[in-house]
Amino acid sequence: MSEVDFKTTAGVPLSKFYGPPDARGPLEGAGEFPFTRGIQKTMYRGRLWTMRQYAGFGTAKQTNLRFRWLLEQGQTGLSTAFDLPTQMGLDADDPRAKGEVGRVGVHIGTLADMEDLFADIPLDEVSTSLTINATAPLLLAFYAAVARKRGISLDKLRGTLQNDILKEFMARGTYIYPAAPSLRLVADTMEYSFKHLPNFNPISISGYHIREAGSDAVQEIAFTFANAEVYLKELIGRGLSVDAFGGRVAFFFGCHNHFLEEIAKFRAARRVWAKMMKEDYGAKDPKALSLRFHVQTCGSTLTSQQPHNNVVRVALQAMAAVLGGAQSLHTNSYDEALALPSEESAQLALRTQQILAHETGVPDTVDPVGGAYAIEALTKELETRIWTKIKDIRAKGGMLGLIEKGTPQMEIQERAYEYQQDIEQGRRKIVGVNCLQVEEAKGKGRRGRGGLSVSPKLETEQVKRLKKFRAGRDGTAVNKALKTLSAAAVSKVNLFPLILDSIEKGATLGEICSNLREKFGEYHAR
Repeated sequence: MSEVDFKTTAGVPLSKFYGPPDARGPLEGAGEFPFTRGIQKTMYRGRLWTMRQYAGFGTAKQTNLRFRWLLEQGQTGLSTAFDLPTQMGLDADDPRAKGEVGRVGVHIGTLADMEDLFADIPLDEVSTSLTINATAPLLLAFYAAVARKRGISLDKLRGTLQNDILKEFMARGTYIYPAAPSLRLVADTMEYSFKHLPNFNPISISGYHIREAGSDAVQEIAFTFANAEVYLKELIGRGLSVDAFGGRVAFFFGCHNHFLEEIAKFRAARRVWAKMMKEDYGAKDPKALSLRFHVQTCGSTLTSQQPHNNVVRVALQAMAAVLGGAQSLHTNSYDEALALPSEESAQLALRTQQILAHETGVPDTVDPVGGAYAIEALTKELETRIWTKIKDIRAKGGMLGLIEKGTPQMEIQERAYEYQQDIEQGRRKIVGVNCLQVEEAKGKGRRGRGGLSVSPKLETEQVKRLKKFRAGRDGTAVNKALKTLSAAAVSKVNLFPLILDSIEKGATLGEICSNLREKFGEYHAR
């Protein structure tokens, strides 16, 4: 688009950037340190954020249909939700997986499942996010194996792997192994990706789940960056340069209800990250200094009461994320407090982003709220508070030790309790919940609003597919690959190539994780 394309409906030309011509301090230009106003000089004028709707349910074939439908609706990136057995490293026939297969995401247990998931989707053209942590090395290996079977070079793959195990110990609970081997797998996957998947971000350090667990905005950013420091030090300890890998580190944040605070939070986070990387880790490359992040509107803010109110909540949260300068965005569906999103509600969630992009004019100027007194004051105050929390974590020995003691977990729980008490005692108003309530029509309250349901037969069908897959593979080759992986687990060898080899030989997700459990042990919270 040319400059003449950026005009208001009254024909008033919109400047790329508003602020003093020699702006520095809180109004420095976008695309320059410390990136308060955005990490690109032109921001959304040059390229809109990636519209990446989160999807996954039932079988791989069912989710594949939803993926292709979303792409037809104008989605610009895929984001994959996996079920709990996949997240926990369990095959569909494992007794611990009973009742959970395909329930909160898609089940992927074999290479055949992954092939079904991405059937007829051009992996060298679409950017894919894999939202997975404890089994992140395996899911990336499944994805790479599918590409190699199709003759696609790994350097053509684009996307992001979540691969953030520390927040699992802190906020979500889908961990498998103790902290040390878990951290090793994260770093092994990142190190392999730096060499072989140069366009795939091998980690997305998540504040989203910390926020969903009940943290406030300051804790969300401070705890996330403190986790990031653990990963940075692990990679630096392997001899990697922070400038070489810093630009490959991505982040994932939530966007909550307080419109002004959320905008300021994202601006403050960019400043804190840039200063941390420059002053504490000696980074010089602008890419290593730039905070790149995906945002998802907060599912915890959705209500089952008057669920159509969620459409408004999601739209305002999406607007805050865009005004805050996100690189990628997911908008929740209004019915997610009731069931898996229906096709209709998923389309509306995507249309929310598209209307924001094409009809509001918000993307037509860089940091349109920059210079606003409230926004600048909140940005500065949040930056100060985030730094105070980070320095406190450092003074206590760093996040890894604090997680093992349960300190951040307790802080999140306390903040969540305070927030809930504010709601229950009426100090914080939630429309339809503790004020402006209406009696729901019978049968249209918490159930029966057209959400997606998963057939109880799905699990049985998935087990049949698993048995068929095992019957058709070379068992001797599988056992040899798993034996090699097990032996390497007690050495310092990078395990990712061996995981990839095991998958290509036909090993299942559960078999690989079972072998690693035998060597690493399992983690159980106190």
